[in-house]
Amino acid sequence: MKKTLLTLLIPCAFSASAAYQQAHDPHVVGGLPTVTCQMEIVTPPVTPGETHNPDGYYDSALELSGDALKTALNQIISTGITKLPYSSSSFDVWDALDITDEDPNNSNNVILLYTGRSQAKGQKSGQGSLGQDNWNREHTYPKSNGGFDNSNAYAYTDIHHLRPADESVNGRRGNLEFDNGGSEVTEAPGNYVDSDSFEPRDAVKGDVARMMFYMATRYEGKDNSDPANPDLELVPAVTNNGTALGNVCVLLEWNNQDPVDNFEFERNAKIQKIQGNRNPFVDNPHWAESIFRKDCTQ
Repeated sequence: MKKTLLTLLIPCAFSASAAYQQAHDPHVVGGLPTVTCQMEIVTPPVTPGETHNPDGYYDSALELSGDALKTALNQIISTGITKLPYSSSSFDVWDALDITDEDPNNSNNVILLYTGRSQAKGQKSGQGSLGQDNWNREHTYPKSNGGFDNSNAYAYTDIHHLRPADESVNGRRGNLEFDNGGSEVTEAPGNYVDSDSFEPRDAVKGDVARMMFYMATRYEGKDNSDPANPDLELVPAVTNNGTALGNVCVLLEWNNQDPVDNFEFERNAKIQKIQGNRNPFVDNPHWAESIFRKDCTQ
């Protein structure tokens, strides 16, 4: 990630509004603190179309495309994994999300996926005092539809697709697949829902798409390390059928519409430290086209 630091030589004061912050860090809803006399300009962490290969992580996949690329990525991101307990007195998924989804402007809070709300880490299910506004752990690839509705499965506790979410909004999404359209969710403006699908707010559409691409690449059926491994597939329609999830055509649109930002990029790095693998579609969003465009047959 390239950074350029610009220091102003005249007295200055700048207090960012919520609207400014929403435009520049759309994951976060809320105002920024006052900034005086310095401004840091950060270029996008991932340049579209360029291959990002941190510390040679993707060396074995660089010259590949299509199904061969998917197979190579599966091998890379399935190696050296630390499986976290879902709930435990030791370090678990709750603790991991406190780190991966921490509000960059308030280390006491996490950012909720669908609402964008910054909320205290302690205001979570089973501990908080906010009732249905406590946050819980959203399986963005629904565990009930994905065939891994058991905490012993790696997919169940894979923090690449687990995100903090408002309890009631998470419940409104349920296990619906992803597509455009529906009625706006009153509690979470910008999100839409109908009888068979859910559309997240614009600021996280790409995040959601890249999590789905990761899941469909990481989980390709049973293997020696995880007999409960599901075989997840992305399909060009909302089906509500088994381990297949739609709509891959819309997910590809969202991937292009909402590029990787610093929050998502840094989250990927944090997960590698905790869980041992990266999401290749955060590092290289263009790989989604190479692998999944053939599945969009609409």
